[in-house]
Amino acid sequence: MDRFRMIFQYFQSNSESVMNGICGLMALASVKMYTSLDFSCPCLPQYNMAYGLGIMFVPPVILFLCGLILNRQSLVMLEEWRRPQGRRKKDLAVIRYMCSSIVQRAMVAPVVWIVVTLLDGKCLICAFSSSMDPEKFVGFANVSTVQVQQLLAKVPCKDDELMRNNTSRKAVSRYLRCCSQALGWSILLILITAAFLARWLRPCFNQATLLQARHWSNYIDIEQKIFEETCCEHSRLFAHKCILHFFESMRQEIKLHSLSLPREGEGAEEEEDLLRGITDQDQVNKLLKTWYYEKPPLDVS
Repeated sequence: MDRFRMIFQYFQSNSESVMNGICGLMALASVKMYTSLDFSCPCLPQYNMAYGLGIMFVPPVILFLCGLILNRQSLVMLEEWRRPQGRRKKDLAVIRYMCSSIVQRAMVAPVVWIVVTLLDGKCLICAFSSSMDPEKFVGFANVSTVQVQQLLAKVPCKDDELMRNNTSRKAVSRYLRCCSQALGWSILLILITAAFLARWLRPCFNQATLLQARHWSNYIDIEQKIFEETCCEHSRLFAHKCILHFFESMRQEIKLHSLSLPREGEGAEEEEDLLRGITDQDQVNKLLKTWYYEKPPLDVS
């Protein structure tokens, strides 16, 4: 049990590493979801584009929102941004750093999904087969405009009787797949180049500002965790004392049943230190309200 408690405390104290691991797992999950997806293009001119683009962009939006929900710092950042000024000033550089970090991690899985769909090519073929110019491909010369649109819409459906052995279908499909893969590799190259430049050009900028933003970003996260832990401990002790007062007349009977109650003076100092001056609900509410509206300045001198 102690080992699991140590692991849990490690994850709590290293939320940045945990979020990196979660983002990696979400990226792998997005690839697995796409490979297990039963992609079935409707092969109808009025529905192909909506279906293809929907498969390409709707899941990334869901994955992005899941990344924001799973990232604990997103809530901490919103609370820091929306809190009143109080006695502690707000640093916009820290908020920008937290927002940038959150968005970067949340974008990993959506970008992986989009790149995988482009490299596969099915979504782009389904979405844009009806928009191709039939004059660029042989086999559509002696066909009316309506029939051309229907035939182009059936390009993703290679099992259709009209398009099974149609060489024009293969040409359109091959052309769109090449365009899709070229776009996917281009996006991947741009992202890798941007990451490379961001990593290697970062030392050229003011490192002190970056270190300050990162330090206070971690501080806000840790402060929120310690505050919640302290509130839980205070709630436990406060509830304990309230229950003892309620059952004061039954102390002897409770002792006969061997229920563990603190003896006089045992643990009293610790409780008094935490509950000093706090004896009722209104005082607790006032304390929490003061913490929200007037956080103490970052000065312990």
